[in-house]
Parts: sequence; C-alpha cells; structure tokens
Amino acid sequence: MARRLSYSARFTHPAETLYQAQSTRQYWDDMMAGFQMISPHCEVDDFTSDETGLRVVLKQTIGRDQLPALAQTVLMKDMVITREESFGPFDPDNTKGNYNASIPAGPGSLNGWQELFPTETGCTIRKTTEVKVFIPFVNGKLEQLMLVNLVDLFRAEAEYAADWVKKNL
Repeated sequence: MARRLSYSARFTHPAETLYQAQSTRQYWDDMMAGFQMISPHCEVDDFTSDETGLRVVLKQTIGRDQLPALAQTVLMKDMVITREESFGPFDPDNTKGNYNASIPAGPGSLNGWQELFPTETGCTIRKTTEVKVFIPFVNGKLEQLMLVNLVDLFRAEAEYAADWVKKNL
C-alpha cells in the first residue's frame, strides 16, 4: 500500500520570484554543489526552461555505507537517484508541476505533484508525494523512512531557495 505526504514550504518573496529562480540553471547547479558536501557525485543531468515551463533532471549518488541499515539490506551497492522536477508555465494564481525519483533496480517508486501559489506574505510551494515499496514485510518501514528523509530534504531545499533568491535576485 502506498504512503502519501504533503509538505508546504512558505516564502516571504513573490511566487514569480521563486519561479524565476528555479527557471535558471545556475539555481540548480548551485544546489547540486551544496549537496556535494553530503554526496560527492551530484549533478544537473538535463535542464530546460522556456515558454512551456521548466524541467530539470538531477542525479545524485549516495554511498551504500551512508544509507540506513534497513536500506542497506535491500541495496547491495551505492544508491543512484535520478530525480526529475517540472513546472508548467508561470501562472500567477497557481503554477502546477510534477516530480519523481527513481533508483535503478530500486524496490519501489516515488512520484508527486507540486504547486506554487501566492499567499498574503509571499508564496508557498506545496509538494504531495506518494511512495510505494514492493518488498513484503519491510515495505511499510521503507516507505516511512523515505517520507521522513523527504521532509528533511524538502526543508533543506526550502532554506536553500530562500537564501539563493536573497543572494541572487
């Protein structure tokens, strides 16, 4: 059975500013450079931004020895995560997008949708994630572990976004 989680990141700047930041390759390159403190193999694999929206493909390798013990029982080598994020064209009321992550020969799936919308004090990105693990007996524990780690990731990325916008836009 899949598990779902919604996470909202609130920002003090306008939605258009955050969208503008994510529409630049430098934003993503800088983010991957920051991830290299945790995992030395992080890169922007593909990036597109035009009138139809934006799409970025990120690749990150996490050493097996850095994984929680439960994950090490399932994965016998380093974990290579390919993550794709997209947003449609900017809509001042609600910009919608999707994201997913995959691991070659991974034991499950991670998919989600996101929306960027204005608030009275700035804007919010809401991400709703669904994870599913296909391993009997440990699937629920792995799904929960993935969701907990996603919250940490989304929180760190929100802090990064606010800081990047402040310094660059």
